[in-house]
Amino acid sequence: MSVDALTPVAAEGAALTPARSGWIPGTSAIRFGGDYNPEQWPREIWLEDVALMKEAGINLVSVGIFSWALLEPREGEYDFAFLDDLLGLLHENGIDVDLGTPTAAPPAWFYRTYPDARPVTRDGLPLGFGSRGIMSPSSSDYRRAATAIADRLARRYADHPAVVLWHVHNEYGAPVTESYDDASVANFRRWLQTRYGSIAALNAAWGTTFWGQIYAGFDEIDAPRQSASVTNPAHRLDFARFSSDALLECFRLERDAIRAHATQPITTNFMASTCPSVDLWRWADEVDIVSNDHYLTAARLDAHVMLAMDADLTRSLAGGKPWILMEHSTSAVNWQPRNIAKKPGELARNTVAHLARGADAVLFFQFRASRFGAEKFHSAMLPHAGRDSRTWREITALGGLLGAAEELRDSRVRAEVAIVWSWESFWAQDLEWRPSVDLSHRERIEETYRTLWESGVTVDFVHPAADLRGYRAVFAPALYLIDEEGADNLRAFVENGGTLAVGSFSGIVDENDAVPAGPHPGRLRDTLGLVIEEFLPLREGHSAEVRWTASDAAAPVTEAPRRAAHEDSAPLSATVWADDIVLQGAHAEAIFTTGPASGGPAITRNALGAGSAWYISAAFDGADQSAIVDRVLADAGVTVTTPAEGLECVERIGDDGARWLIVLNHAEEPRELAAAGVDLATGERVTGSAVVPAGGVRILRVS
Repeated sequence: MSVDALTPVAAEGAALTPARSGWIPGTSAIRFGGDYNPEQWPREIWLEDVALMKEAGINLVSVGIFSWALLEPREGEYDFAFLDDLLGLLHENGIDVDLGTPTAAPPAWFYRTYPDARPVTRDGLPLGFGSRGIMSPSSSDYRRAATAIADRLARRYADHPAVVLWHVHNEYGAPVTESYDDASVANFRRWLQTRYGSIAALNAAWGTTFWGQIYAGFDEIDAPRQSASVTNPAHRLDFARFSSDALLECFRLERDAIRAHATQPITTNFMASTCPSVDLWRWADEVDIVSNDHYLTAARLDAHVMLAMDADLTRSLAGGKPWILMEHSTSAVNWQPRNIAKKPGELARNTVAHLARGADAVLFFQFRASRFGAEKFHSAMLPHAGRDSRTWREITALGGLLGAAEELRDSRVRAEVAIVWSWESFWAQDLEWRPSVDLSHRERIEETYRTLWESGVTVDFVHPAADLRGYRAVFAPALYLIDEEGADNLRAFVENGGTLAVGSFSGIVDENDAVPAGPHPGRLRDTLGLVIEEFLPLREGHSAEVRWTASDAAAPVTEAPRRAAHEDSAPLSATVWADDIVLQGAHAEAIFTTGPASGGPAITRNALGAGSAWYISAAFDGADQSAIVDRVLADAGVTVTTPAEGLECVERIGDDGARWLIVLNHAEEPRELAAAGVDLATGERVTGSAVVPAGGVRILRVS
């Protein structure tokens, strides 16, 4: 056994500055690779794997993420022999390393020694050993042990030539976010005292006079456990905030332990749109580079659209800077109800879609398929079928394509349309006893995004209080909770010439899940120019007819190309929701002609300052949703060039003005589009039009 006894490369506690904060040093290539878990294999397989990596053009692998039990087999006793050997082998073969801290998989000795550190579910069940995840994020024993292993790794490998990136933990928030153990309760009380300052302020914010829930001191507050009826929603909301912050504290502890010794960039892999329990707006500035894991919900026929949405959200978290796709799959995963294999060409399309939307590194989970354990049926770069398989042939072809696309690196994606995304609002809206279980914030955002995607409109995602000056149109399909800063920001956006489109059940509560004084929609009512006297949710399966008003020509809406399938005179079908609206300055663009709000406004537009604010008071789908979005975009002056069905087109732009058009064909027939430039993969000069094969991709340097 080789016990670590190296001298630290920096003074204890010193903070080093990253040599190149913001991107991975070492090469100008697009980074390509995946998770590598060689501890599952004998060393002779390592040699074979490294040769195969070179064959495929792999230049970066993530290692060590689940290796805690090997690196620290007994508490305080470290054995780095396997990692020394592995990093040396990879470096000798020109493959760089994203070195992970293994703190998502505490070893058996930790569970045995510190049983109180186990996470506890809301109904009081402590979770045991045998899976992966995290201990209680508030456990001092877990934090101490996690920081110690991160520190030891950084001391030993800070100057190792293979290590170009540090990877803290794995997928914070999955599978554990909230823990109801004693340490979490104590930490929650401290968090609340910092947030509110006094118990009187907390009682006021939580509205504890309702149901007699008044607290005399912070020591009376518990985690919001299962109770006889619905727990105070403000209590639940603050516990969600606290739980996200507790995980962030764990990340910071490990990050700072690494930074005391190492200068390479540090990241942790987000799950941007698929982990609802972590507020990544608060996390994004804490990493040197944003990285993300994405897996298709394979049974969905629009899974490629949801992939694009996740990539756009990740780019937005990165502030438009290049980001890392840390994990995705070559084919089927193993943990969905129906694990659908990818069709030929889909592996490349999925990868290039992330590249198109701003990723400068694309990695997979994992390199070699596992023969045992929970993920043995998860696809891999090298599947069980080996080198003589379609997957491996597609991987090697992808490596060649990414090599040819190297010049895209550091270019950016620009958008003039944004969608508001607020984790805090989602947490609050998802609590119990809302007016309709059928109104889903996720469904409304997805439907809005899908419509924009089909229009060929590139989208950013924004926090309600973000700088919106670069956008013509901002959609807020589901913004149930908004604080004063966010409301003022959206109003200023409209007054300064922007076009805002707000969906139903938005602006309803403040940051404490309390209804602001006066009628709905609270802090948005002046911006929207209306009040809502009553919510009128529809019965399950019911709909209401909506018609554009004959007077809509009086509204100053700039005409733009309409979709061929849409007729302005055709009625729309509203589902799920309606409002009893009283106009206070807004104009009714469309009215309900049937249903509980019959005769009342359904879609409104309020001219405010130099801009306009729309309100869409029901759920619309398909062509009806497209008709509404078309009008909002026309009002904003957004030029829409709708691609042929199945085509996805995204542009990346360099600092010097160079442009690249990335085109993906999701259809089963070839598609043609107007384009001129050079195909990076083939060198073909395209003039006038380009044909994209069925299921294929093209990357063009635009003339």
